[in-house]
Amino acid sequence: MLKKGDMYVDFELVDTNLNRVKLSNEIGEKIVLVFYPGAFTSVCEKELCSFRDIIAKFNNLNAKVFGISVDTPFSNKAFAEKNRLNFTLLSDFGGKVSEKYGGVHKNFIDIENYTVSKRAVYIIDESGKIIYDWVSDDPGKEPPYEEIEKILTR
Repeated sequence: MLKKGDMYVDFELVDTNLNRVKLSNEIGEKIVLVFYPGAFTSVCEKELCSFRDIIAKFNNLNAKVFGISVDTPFSNKAFAEKNRLNFTLLSDFGGKVSEKYGGVHKNFIDIENYTVSKRAVYIIDESGKIIYDWVSDDPGKEPPYEEIEKILTR
């Protein structure tokens, strides 16, 4: 699992329009990676809507937000449209990227072979260094939004 002080690990995932997004192409501005267990779940909906509502602050701070889950791009697209999300959602099939960053819940909610991303937030600076990490083993716990905003204003 990656921690504050580590360099980012590159990845390429598919967005809601089936475009490939490579993290290394985004380095040069602050990046906020928001890993969430699943689209259309109550806590994830609240969390991503909270990021949507403060995205203007992130834009003013030259930060780009990416939501990442194991959901399909089609589910993520419907989720983004329903909640008017104004940042990119990426599909991490199989959870390989999630495992490298914050980890995954295997056999989630006691369903065999159902793997989801742990709820996690990473902030990567302009040079590619991780300057903030937050990971929760409790999928019902939301991230500390004020703490994230403080890191972005430094």
